[in-house]
Order: sequence, then C-alpha cells, then structure tokens
Amino acid sequence: MPAPARDAPPASAMVQRHRILVVDDNVDAADALTTLLEMEGHEVRTVYSGEEAVDILSHYSPEVVLLDLGLPGMSGIDVARRLRDTPSTRDITLIAITGWGQPQDRARTAEAGFDFHFTKPVDIVQLSQAIDSAVAAP
Repeated sequence: MPAPARDAPPASAMVQRHRILVVDDNVDAADALTTLLEMEGHEVRTVYSGEEAVDILSHYSPEVVLLDLGLPGMSGIDVARRLRDTPSTRDITLIAITGWGQPQDRARTAEAGFDFHFTKPVDIVQLSQAIDSAVAAP
C-alpha cells in the first residue's frame, strides 16, 4: 500500500523566526536588508553605528547580529570582540556583511569571533541559511 501523499508545508511555516540586529552605516542598505528580513517574518532592529549596536543590547536581545565591518568610530570587529567578551552576548550568531572579502579580512572576522562572513552584495539564500543556523534562545 503506497504511503499517502503529503503536501509540502507552506514556505512561511519552514522559516524560523529570529530576533535580528542589523548594523550598517549605509542607511539605505541597512533599511533594505531590514525590510527583507521582516518580510521573511523575523523581528528586526536596525542601528547605524557600532556604538548604537552596543547600546541597544542593554534592552534588546537578538539571536543574530548582521554586522558591517567598516563602521565609523567603533568598527564591526570591535563590536564583535565586545559581544564575545560579554557573557550575555557571547553566544549570539555573528554574521559579517561587508565589502571586505580578502583572505586577511576573513581571517580578522574569524579571529574576532564571527560565525559567518559574507561580502556585499550578499546572497540572500546563503544569508537565510546562516540565520536559520542560529539557535533560538529559550
């Protein structure tokens, strides 16, 4: 007797919802990425500097941080190190989204504790897979 056919679950049911922080000093790029992530069902906050990223973490607990490296003032590398050194943010999934893609740039992000490194323009499918690999906070 053949197994009963099953319909594929709706695409929205397959997407895990995550709390995401987008950090990029390019306002248009940050806002566009935020809109895309919200359309996928994620809860997203957006800031435009490293200092704002550190500040918002006092009252917002993302599971994933999408972080540009070339920020004015406090760089994305500095933000990542700060997050990894702080017990409450140590386990956040850190994803670099940057124009810097040379081997030495990738080495710097790995050393700073990033989980993923994507160069702009980012491949949305790969980014979604990286986000979905984040472990949801209890």
